[in-house]
Amino acid sequence: MTVRDDSGRDQSAIDDILAEHAGLEQQLADPSLHDDPALARRVGKRFAELAPVMATYTRLRSAREDLSAARELAADDASFAGEVTELENTVEELDATLTDLLAPRDPHDGDDVVLEIKSGEGGEESALFASDLARMYLRYAEQHGWKAQIIGVTESDLGGYKDAIISVKSRGDERDGVWSRLKFEGGVHRVQRVPVTESQGRIHTSAAGVFIYPEPDEVEQVQIDDSDLRVDVYRSSGKGGQGVNTTDSAVRLTHLPTGIVVTCQNERSQLQNKARAMAVLAARLQALAEEEAASEAAEGRAAQVRTVDRSERIRTYNFPENRITDHRIGYKAHNLDAVLDGDMDALLDALVAADRQARLEAE
Repeated sequence: MTVRDDSGRDQSAIDDILAEHAGLEQQLADPSLHDDPALARRVGKRFAELAPVMATYTRLRSAREDLSAARELAADDASFAGEVTELENTVEELDATLTDLLAPRDPHDGDDVVLEIKSGEGGEESALFASDLARMYLRYAEQHGWKAQIIGVTESDLGGYKDAIISVKSRGDERDGVWSRLKFEGGVHRVQRVPVTESQGRIHTSAAGVFIYPEPDEVEQVQIDDSDLRVDVYRSSGKGGQGVNTTDSAVRLTHLPTGIVVTCQNERSQLQNKARAMAVLAARLQALAEEEAASEAAEGRAAQVRTVDRSERIRTYNFPENRITDHRIGYKAHNLDAVLDGDMDALLDALVAADRQARLEAE
């Protein structure tokens, strides 16, 4: 028979986590674990993921014991009734928190990400908007203490981005990583505003595409055959440090079987750029493989749009009304200027809540 706790949860789920946490604690106490840095990273990461679950469970168990004792005392002395009410509220809050922590999670939530931003319909205006999106993500990463780096970019004539690749990494001490917040950004982003190239003051609509991939620690496990690659080197363009524009250090990788192209020019040497581009390519191939494997299971879920067509949009940025609209969940707010300056938390919180509810319903 399945044993359930006071909230109706399957107690075996709690027991499994308690056992896993104890096992991880033993592993971390073993000095030999650090002989394998990759394994040590994975064990430490999983231990950090379980930490808030364990802390909440411990507090909940203690609060329930206190509540039981307070109820016994209140039966003999009415002055304890207030303490009972207070403890009941505490137990209810902790129980809700634990339920949320135990909800089904995206297995990539702890991962870092690679963002690709591509201009679409709208010419120069689309490229300028793509650069606005890149700045938005860079500012958001900065506000959260993440390390964000542009590793490849192709600029338009007016300084916009025809395409850009950005790596975003978390501090590494959090239960949830960058993917848990930015995974909803994949798709077509539509902008409505008066372009700088418009002399009549008319509002135009254009679009840019955002593609996002998890970049897990185990990305090196993706096998890439050298015969499947075409490697081109060229001179870096755009702003950079000393020597960035004077040597053929930029690298473009083309994965022939899939047609995926990755460029990197931010590092100082050709070897470093190739290594970084290989990591991005591996992340993209892994994401592609997982997407294909989960295509049937993911039926009906929002997916990243593969064509940058302004009619297929996930979000609209309306400058005249200072309005941002996410069409997947019906979210609307009139703080577009703040969002583009990196203040994305309210929007992302709404997307996270909708995704969590969908997962709970599916479970």
